[in-house]
Amino acid sequence: MATNNDSSAAPAIDPAARRQRIEQLHEEMKQRILVLDGGWGSLIQGYRLEEADFRGERFKDWHIDLKGNGDLLNLTRPDIVREIHEKYLAAGADITSTNTFTSSRIAQADYDMSDLAYEMNQASASLAREVADRMTAEDGKVRWVAGALGPTNRTASLSPDVNDPGARNVTFDELRAAYREAAEGLLAGGADILLIETIFDTLNAKAAIVALEELFEEMGERIPVMISGTIVDLSGRNLSGQTVEAFWISVEHARPISVGLNCALGADQMRPHITDLSRIADVGVSAYPNAGLPNDLGEYDETPEDMSTALKDWARDGLLNIVGSCCGSTPEHTRAIAEAVRGVPPRPIPEHNDGALRLSGLEPFILSDGADEEAAATPGA
Repeated sequence: MATNNDSSAAPAIDPAARRQRIEQLHEEMKQRILVLDGGWGSLIQGYRLEEADFRGERFKDWHIDLKGNGDLLNLTRPDIVREIHEKYLAAGADITSTNTFTSSRIAQADYDMSDLAYEMNQASASLAREVADRMTAEDGKVRWVAGALGPTNRTASLSPDVNDPGARNVTFDELRAAYREAAEGLLAGGADILLIETIFDTLNAKAAIVALEELFEEMGERIPVMISGTIVDLSGRNLSGQTVEAFWISVEHARPISVGLNCALGADQMRPHITDLSRIADVGVSAYPNAGLPNDLGEYDETPEDMSTALKDWARDGLLNIVGSCCGSTPEHTRAIAEAVRGVPPRPIPEHNDGALRLSGLEPFILSDGADEEAAATPGA
């Protein structure tokens, strides 16, 4: 049964304090590998919540079943959201991500809650900010809040109808507006970073980038952006068909503080693709793999020791600037990872000043004097 823990209005955010945290973020990234938190879904499932928990008092008469809408807990069970942030930060995470993977107008349409998207994002960022600031006040260690912008449940590149390849169930402008609304809520709640994550369709991500660029221009300042794609299988491509290098070329104009990969793969399967990114990206590289591949029951078996051992090798080989974990992971995984990378220098960020023309379709096309061997097929815009 739900407790009476519905969220209240978010406190005002201090822009000067955020700017100071952002300055500290850039400095810390030069000194060490930062630790991102882990999976949220498995922890929420562990609370064994019922329909009434998701509804709370506010939505007790909602006309659609709400069980499973984990982002709604930002409004109806903020105590659970706070507790998960506390567990990850106490385990050693430097960056805690908001519980907003589906907090977009597009994704929340499944629950007829599109109009709550802004509020969900603001509330979630406010909860994360509250916990991070309280723990910083206790021990002096700065913690950052990454506002999570999930991929939505629609794709701008692929048709939902096998008989109509040109059909789309979402437009670029609809995606851009949804990402803009979510980002505004996250920043109003106190996010320090905007994390475009679990990108399976690069065109969706480009809509998010456009939305953020428009927002930053209106704000008159930039907020750090992290970009994290998803390789859907061992082919090394995302769902819209791009290789890792083509994906990076498509999004590098966003000037993120990091680019990386998360979800879908365990550490062993993800390593070759992170190695590629580490070679080509002239920004930080992030990685937060799943706790292995799902077993026959859809569960994840990779232990904290297994994952941290693999990621420690990545760190020692100079592949990482930010590291965490994704599906199936827990605060115990975060603790082991934080310990494994402690004292390991961050990946040196390379400089690419060759003046080459880089384009991307499904694969990269690189044009530079005497380097035509680098050019791959299928150039595009």
